[in-house]
Amino acid sequence: MAAAARFFLRGVNSKRSLSFGSGGAHSSYGASLLKLSPDCESDSKTQRRHAAHFTFQPDPVPTQYGPTQKMNLFQSITSALDNTLANDPTAVIFGEDVAFGGVFRCTVGLRDKYGKDRVFNTPLCEQGIVGFGIGVACAGATAIAEIQFADYIYPAFDQIVNEAAKYRYRSGNLFDCGNLTIRAPWGCVGHGSLYHSQSPEAFFVHCPGVKVVIPRSPVQAKGLLLSCIADNNPCIFFEPKIMYRAAVEQVPLEPYIIPLSQAEILQEGSDVTLVAWGTQIHVMKEVADMAQEKLGVSCEVIDLQTILPWDVETVCKSVVKTGRLLISHEAPITGGFAGEISSTVQEECFLNLEAPISRVCGYDTPFPHIFEPFYIPDKWKCFDAIKRMINF
Repeated sequence: MAAAARFFLRGVNSKRSLSFGSGGAHSSYGASLLKLSPDCESDSKTQRRHAAHFTFQPDPVPTQYGPTQKMNLFQSITSALDNTLANDPTAVIFGEDVAFGGVFRCTVGLRDKYGKDRVFNTPLCEQGIVGFGIGVACAGATAIAEIQFADYIYPAFDQIVNEAAKYRYRSGNLFDCGNLTIRAPWGCVGHGSLYHSQSPEAFFVHCPGVKVVIPRSPVQAKGLLLSCIADNNPCIFFEPKIMYRAAVEQVPLEPYIIPLSQAEILQEGSDVTLVAWGTQIHVMKEVADMAQEKLGVSCEVIDLQTILPWDVETVCKSVVKTGRLLISHEAPITGGFAGEISSTVQEECFLNLEAPISRVCGYDTPFPHIFEPFYIPDKWKCFDAIKRMINF
């Protein structure tokens, strides 16, 4: 694994590499994420292409959890893992290249602080990583497994779906692997193309026995990750990698938890309910401002946070009030989780609907490279959907 780390740092192409320039994966990725401001002026007449389709909107500084420190999203993940290793002597972190900090630096410094027996590399084998994690959790330890990219979680699918999710049920609650948490970088990144941009959450929400969680910001990431680690069910924690460095907030230093399976209403409204998770929440917040300014339409924005099991009550109460629902995610529309939300709301709120439920999602194609700006469900697509619902 040390050799693999050296190759990666030199910018050598591999199945996991994100190198799109001479600077290597790390520097290229970090540099591209700095180009986020839509107000950035270009020296030429040609419009500069920005790396992100959203503008990160930080939450208010939390005051209930003690002192805070400025952190980006990957640093908030590191802080959560640090808290866990410090407070739980059974906790171990393992995955490809995590010993030197991981390709996104989420575990940087942890091996030096807690030792090679608690933070260690694994072979490049996702099925083995999760299988090992199941065994560690069944033995009573807290297992935190990292899959280097969510795009490569599929070799571990059998271990997650047929082993981790069913272990408690098949043993009549005699055994379980509820201490297992699987982390994975997730979602589009601006240049990830087919194998570094996927959003595979819908594959796992069809599987009773696991929980699926996706945060929108550094504060949420730390609290939700700590909740996943403390939960007595195996959890999959997808981290929006485009926000690893682009999202910065004041994050509490001490451990805290944010309850799972509770959606959060970020903005109250009366005309349209907007539901999303992860990066797409920031698109929805911008769309809500556009709808108010250009159409006089009041939008209620809901961050689902936990995809499985999701908060049906909060979403349905909002739709009863507004009469309209727009759901947006980066994953392809067919079979995406927006369809499950739409079906449930249709059953529960049919008589309250003023317009057909709208889904603004990725296309039913592999995730493209240079055509990513056309693929992603940006604010303009969502804004058009709101206009159609209002004019229905």
